[in-house]
Amino acid sequence: MSLDLVVASHNPKKLREFQRIIGERMPQAVVHPYDGPEPVEDGLSFADNALIKARTAAQHTGRIALADDSGIVVDVLGAAPGIFSARWAGHGAGDQANVRLLLNQLADIRRPNRGASFHCTIALVVPEAVMSGGHEFVTDGVWRGALAYEPRGSHGFGYDPIFEPEGLEVTSAELLPEEKDARSHRARAFATLLPELEWVAARLGTSA
Repeated sequence: MSLDLVVASHNPKKLREFQRIIGERMPQAVVHPYDGPEPVEDGLSFADNALIKARTAAQHTGRIALADDSGIVVDVLGAAPGIFSARWAGHGAGDQANVRLLLNQLADIRRPNRGASFHCTIALVVPEAVMSGGHEFVTDGVWRGALAYEPRGSHGFGYDPIFEPEGLEVTSAELLPEEKDARSHRARAFATLLPELEWVAARLGTSA
């Protein structure tokens, strides 16, 4: 028996990344795309927004829902863009505009003062229709690195082309998908979520 999950995202690249990560670590899970309403992300933290999305998806689909809220945190910008990462250049501006604005804002900042981190918070929401009483869990993953001076690489999405992970001389967009999946902020968050998902699977009697 499989464990049915819905990933509360309309971003196809993020969905594929989740499908790879979950498929590698929890092969009994079936990951479904989400085609329901997009809630207003008016939370004040990654955790707030992840829960908003996961609760909406769980209510709409009746399935166990996962949602992440993630972004880049830049040291010299006082942790910005943070929760505003996806719309840093304005609503609907897109990845390239967000990246270019961030690089312009840091144009006069040289190493070693270009430190940054990718943050990912994943929320798990099990609706009462699936488990008596329902269940919620939130966890975080952080990937430390620095900002490059120009975009490099064709893999990934978002700020991947300008994020150089700590200990590497490439951007995360220059990593192959499986290489990124092994070390990214999303993978780190999922690693701490996995025991919780396994507990849910055991409660529901699905295969381990």
